[in-house]
Amino acid sequence: MAIVALDLFCGCGGVTYGLARAGIKVALGIDIDERCRFTFRLNNPGTNFLVADIRDVSAQTLLKHVPHLTESDFLLIAACAPCQPFSSQNRSKNKTSGRAILNEVERIVRELRPEFLFLENVTGIQKVPGFSAFHRLLRALHNLKYKVEFRSIDALWYGIPQRRKRLVLLASVYGKIPWPEQTHGFGPGLQTPVTVREAIAHYPPLQAGEAHPTVPNHIAARLSPRNLERIRATACDGGSRSEWPRRLALSCHDTHDGHEDVYGRLRWDALAPTLTTKCTSISNGRFGHPDQDRAISAREAAALQGFDDRFVFYGGLRQISVQIGNSVPPVLAERFGNAFKAEAEALNANKKRMKWALLLAGR
Repeated sequence: MAIVALDLFCGCGGVTYGLARAGIKVALGIDIDERCRFTFRLNNPGTNFLVADIRDVSAQTLLKHVPHLTESDFLLIAACAPCQPFSSQNRSKNKTSGRAILNEVERIVRELRPEFLFLENVTGIQKVPGFSAFHRLLRALHNLKYKVEFRSIDALWYGIPQRRKRLVLLASVYGKIPWPEQTHGFGPGLQTPVTVREAIAHYPPLQAGEAHPTVPNHIAARLSPRNLERIRATACDGGSRSEWPRRLALSCHDTHDGHEDVYGRLRWDALAPTLTTKCTSISNGRFGHPDQDRAISAREAAALQGFDDRFVFYGGLRQISVQIGNSVPPVLAERFGNAFKAEAEALNANKKRMKWALLLAGR
């Protein structure tokens, strides 16, 4: 008995990496972005990577990568697409891509009939137009006799040092998957949330534009002379642009007082904000280092996203930042992978008990 998984929107491999830590074999990762291949393959040895548009991938193609799937094995489909088509920050009037993604997930589930389905995305996935594609997916799963549960979660609940609200959907043809218990938070009986200090304080100091010679991906973006002045004028440990002298202010902020976190510094003893695909740029969020005059490095961003230091990213800094920001935190994938594994083990134990009961009844 084993769970074999297909990672449909694998990116650099955060879901695959987390599921593997839960003891789930991922047979194949699929992504449209060729630039993710090197990072995915080197961190997930033994898992194939297919560069393809999911709309062009047939069930037969997918099954070629799981040729040894037996009747006692369970098939898990992970469908954790990049969040941009579903995000409230997406100002495009054309949300077709979001609908298309969910329609393709529905198609593949219909064609393969996996035992399990795992979906993670922004909570705005529920509001995609077109009689919400999400609700259409729910209706399809119900018609296919899947037991479905979905909830809005925050990554901090599972020990990730970041506020990252997401919707997670678990589906099974057998019964509801046991939902992983929250371990971290602010209530009674919960561990204190993991802070920025705990996640990144141990990394060696860097200058803006510098790469550490021995710590992989510990590289900080260059800053222009004016932006270097700005970060130096921002108070350590949570400061913001409101502290700048007038000469450093951006003209666009004269008429717009939103996006207050832009050019801000992280707070040592707090959670990081949601990491984006521009998480190593001070001009795109509160991504300034708490006390060094630079943006957080790619390695520090990866740590805040729940990657351990064994996971090495490949590509330029901009591409690595995209890989990190688009990832499902591996810790999160591992926790939900453990839930699927517990369900599979319980089902297997029940099968064994039923088999012995039939044998005893025949004696």
